Amino acid sequence: MSQYFQPSRENRADPKLRSLINSIETWEYITVRNEDESLILETRLIKEFAPRYNILMRDDKRHLMLKLDLSETFPRLKMARLKKDDSCLYFGPFPKGGALRQTADYLVRLLKLRTCKCAEPGEEDRAHCLAGAVRDCCCPCTGGVTKEQYREKVDRLIAVLNGDIKDIAADLKQKMVEAAGRKNFEKAALFRDIAVNLESLYGVRNRHFEHISIPSSVAGENAVKDLQDVLKLKTPPDNIECFDISNISGTLAVASLVHFTRGCPDKAKYRRFRIRTVVGANDFAMMREAVSRHFSRLLEEKLPLPDLLMVDGGKGQLSSAIEALVSVNVPPFPVIGLAKKQEEIFVPGRSTPIVLPHDRSSLKLLQAVRDEAHRFAITYHRSLRLKTIRNSILDDIEGIGEARKKAILEEFGSVRSLRRASPEDIARRVKGIGEEFARQIWTYLQTHKPDGEIDPL
Repeated sequence: MSQYFQPSRENRADPKLRSLINSIETWEYITVRNEDESLILETRLIKEFAPRYNILMRDDKRHLMLKLDLSETFPRLKMARLKKDDSCLYFGPFPKGGALRQTADYLVRLLKLRTCKCAEPGEEDRAHCLAGAVRDCCCPCTGGVTKEQYREKVDRLIAVLNGDIKDIAADLKQKMVEAAGRKNFEKAALFRDIAVNLESLYGVRNRHFEHISIPSSVAGENAVKDLQDVLKLKTPPDNIECFDISNISGTLAVASLVHFTRGCPDKAKYRRFRIRTVVGANDFAMMREAVSRHFSRLLEEKLPLPDLLMVDGGKGQLSSAIEALVSVNVPPFPVIGLAKKQEEIFVPGRSTPIVLPHDRSSLKLLQAVRDEAHRFAITYHRSLRLKTIRNSILDDIEGIGEARKKAILEEFGSVRSLRRASPEDIARRVKGIGEEFARQIWTYLQTHKPDGEIDPL
């Protein structure tokens, strides 16, 4: 910090720096043990408080973590950016993504753990796997090891990730010396880099990870009570539901509904919706459809209403939700909207939004609910998009492989939208497709339409 207050910089400082210095009222510091901890802490604080002058690291990306699901018969090591309440083991976060991937890959090959993505590897999976052929896997799919033997390998991996690297580090140094003796200096350099990364990532002195804990019921209940005070509700909002919309230019539109009970996720009550009646990118209409369908079902089945309904968005989304509730004759109950940009809370009948301090427990609860709804919607939308990519009429057109099919559908969203485009549009918008090939695609789509499809006007 001292560089900001040097007398020699006073006249040379740019306007932004002078403004930053003049706005400082007080400052404090946090002591950390190394540069990695400093970077992790800085990233977390920037994401939490979104300071005006920090334009980097304000997105939703997080540092990588390692994940082990011990409920699998033969657990495999995975990469993750978000710690979930799924009973898995997490290690991290690690700020050096490249070093993490290199060392994790080395440990998996050293211990001969499986890398296949299937839940229960079997004989069919073995036919498409090269890891066993190159002796990088112990082949649990073909009975190469028992469950107990494989679990011993996993336990050894866990010990390394917890800091027990002495034996592996010594083995790496020995391999480095041997490779150098054979004048294979590239191999020796590789072993050296892995050894350095192993020490910096997993060494005992560096085992001070940011543990992301799931909110306890007490913390959740305190946030619920605070939210009751903020919104001036007669009863605590123990049951909160939230809607979010996800689509690409109106295609594959979906809505998600998440339910929180006493401040904690209640995944058994999550719901997802395919938008059926809305054409084009109209988030307000999509919100009306999803809300009306859900609450119509609640009324029809005589199920209880939530204590609070929240929508992801500002006045427009809030108005759409209220219109939907009125249209299906839902009795009045609290409804709010949370706009992400400024974290403003919009309430019906109030002209100005409610703005809370970033550290207020009620705001953190609303953010958690909103973010979970967003995650659930994105996950559903992505699964539909991948399904569309895997099964498409484009597969029947000669010259279109997986890469081109993916590029076309990511640009246009669906084959129906692609049919509306001209050959010139296709060639212009999709990289790697010329006008002649674009015309072949257009001609095929115009002459191969599914039964019952009507041309768009």
